[in-house]
Amino acid sequence: MAGILKSRLTLVVLVVAILATTAFAVDLAIGDTTPPNDLFAIGQGGGDTPDPVQVVKRAEPPFAPTPVDKCDFGSRPEPGIDGRVPAGSDPNGLICNLQVVAHQGTEGGFKVFRYFDNAGHECAFYDTTLLFPTNALNPGGGSVGVAVLDMSDPSHPVQTDTLTEPAMLTPHESLNLNAKRGLLAAVAGNPATAPGFFSVYDVSKDCRHPVLDATGPWARFGHESGFSADGKTFYATSTALQDITAIDLTDPKHPKDVWQGAIKSHGMSLSDDGNRAYIADPGGQLLILDTSQIQARKASPHTREIARLTWNSASIPQNAIPFNENGHPYLLETDEYTQQTLNPTGDANMVGGARIIDIADETKPVVASNLRLAVNMPAEHKAASGDPGTLSPAQGYAAHYCNVPYEDNPKIAACGFIASGLRVFDISDIQHPKEIGYYVVPSHGSTQNGYDGSNYDMSKPAFAPERREIWFSDGGTGFYVVRVDKDVWPTGGGGSPGTVHTQTPALRACKSRGRFRVRVKTPHGAKVRSIRATFGGKRVKIVRRGRSRYAMVNPAAVKGRSSARLVIRVHAGRRTLKTSRVYKLCA
Repeated sequence: MAGILKSRLTLVVLVVAILATTAFAVDLAIGDTTPPNDLFAIGQGGGDTPDPVQVVKRAEPPFAPTPVDKCDFGSRPEPGIDGRVPAGSDPNGLICNLQVVAHQGTEGGFKVFRYFDNAGHECAFYDTTLLFPTNALNPGGGSVGVAVLDMSDPSHPVQTDTLTEPAMLTPHESLNLNAKRGLLAAVAGNPATAPGFFSVYDVSKDCRHPVLDATGPWARFGHESGFSADGKTFYATSTALQDITAIDLTDPKHPKDVWQGAIKSHGMSLSDDGNRAYIADPGGQLLILDTSQIQARKASPHTREIARLTWNSASIPQNAIPFNENGHPYLLETDEYTQQTLNPTGDANMVGGARIIDIADETKPVVASNLRLAVNMPAEHKAASGDPGTLSPAQGYAAHYCNVPYEDNPKIAACGFIASGLRVFDISDIQHPKEIGYYVVPSHGSTQNGYDGSNYDMSKPAFAPERREIWFSDGGTGFYVVRVDKDVWPTGGGGSPGTVHTQTPALRACKSRGRFRVRVKTPHGAKVRSIRATFGGKRVKIVRRGRSRYAMVNPAAVKGRSSARLVIRVHAGRRTLKTSRVYKLCA
C-alpha cells in the first residue's frame, strides 16, 4: 500500500510541477511573439472574434418536473419526492426499473466512453478525476488518470491500463473519443481553466492498451472540449476565459494549432459535417456557431455566430448534444448547478436542469421540453437544502451531463444528476418526456463528497443499447454498468440482440466507414458447425469473444458504394440460418 501511495504522490508532484512551469511561462509570455502552439503564447490571448448576435429568449413549455414512471417490483424507490435523497435513505442505494450489472473502481469523473477496436475488443474509458489531486489521495481508494477497461464480459470489467500523461491526470471535462478514427484525447483542465497540455492516444488497434500518439502544449487553456465527427479537429475550450483552440489531428502524431477563437465555451459539440458548433456558453446561453472555414482548413479561418438562445431557468450551460427524431434536428442541452453559482445575486434555488431544444430553424432555436426532477423545482430545492451533498456549491441537486445512444431516433436519454444519481428518460415523445428509472449508488463517504455518503454523479454516461445497458461513474465510488428493465425501455430504443453498436455517443442514419462488429445470432443449444459472413459480397472475418461470435465488418473494403448488404450464414446441426441487413454507408 505504501508503494502505491508513493507512486500516486509522485505523479501528483510531477503534474503540479509541469503546470507550475506552464504558469511561469505565462508570466514570461507577455509581449512575446512565439508560434500560437507554443507554451509562451498562453499569455497572449486574442484570436478570431465573430460579430455577436442578439441573445433571444422565446416561449417555453410549462415549467414543471418531468413525469415519473412507476417503479417495478424489486425496486428500492425514493422515500419522498423524485430526486431527493435525504439523510437516512437506504444505505444500499435507491434503484427503480434498473438492475446493477457491475461495479469497478473507487473514483469516477466526468466522462465515460464505450468503444470497439478493429480487432473486436470492447472497451470502456473513464476519467477518475473530479478534482485533481483529491482522487489520487482518497483514503481507502485512490485513482489516477484515465482508466481503461476490458468489457468483453460486461458483468466483470477488467482494468487493463491507466493513462497518466498530464492531460489524462487532470482532464477535468475534456476527455473525448472519436470512434471513427479510434482517437482518445484530452487537454489539462480544472474547475476554472488550466494551461493547455494536450494528449492524444490511438485506441484503434487494441483499445485495452492505448498507444500515445502525441503530448504537448498545443492549446492555450483547457477545461472542456469538442471533437469533429471526422476525427480531424479537437477543440480545447477554457470555459473561464474567452478562448478556444482548434487542434488539427489529420496526423495525430503531429498535432498543430489551426485556429484560436476569442469565444467563451463550456462544452462544445459539432454537427456531422463539422460546419456547426453547438456551444454551451457558461453565461447562460446556447450559441450556434458557423465553423465551416475551420473544417475546410481555410487560411486564417473566421467563424460566424448564427444564433444565441437563453431560457428562464438558465444557470451554467454544460453541454449540448445534437440528435434528430425522424429527421427533425434537436439538441439535448444540460445546465449545471443553480443561477447563484456564478452570480451572487442569482436565485440559489433555480436549478438549470436539462432540456430538448428544437433547431429545425438554426437561426431561431426554441426549447421544446424540459428534463427536471421534482427536487429541482425552487420550493422543493429550498426544502432539501440540508440534505447530504447539498452543502457544496459544486455538488447538490442539479444536472450535469446527459447522453443518448443514437443520433437518429434515440428514444432514450440518461443523465447524471449529481446528488440524485443516474436518471433515465424516455424521450420518444419529444414534447412529453418521462423519467423511467434511476440509480442512486450505495452511501459511501469519500474525500469527494465530504464523507457525507452522498452521490456525486457528474459523468456523461455511455450506452450498450443492444443489451439495454448504461455505463456511468460516480465521483466517490467508481464505474458502474446498469441494465434498464425491458418493460420500460422504449420501443425503437435499441435492445435487439443482433447488433452491437460502435459509435459513441451516437449512431447516424448512415454507417461510418470505420470498422464495426455485429453479433451473430446462433440457435440456443445447437452445436454450431461453421459461420460464414459477407459484406457487399466480400468475405468477413468471424471472431469469438467469450460465448459470443461477431462478424468484423470493414466498410472501407466496399469502395465506391453508398450501401452494402451484410449476410451471415450459421450452419448448426442440419440447419442453416441466414440473416441479412443492408447498411447505408456515409460518403
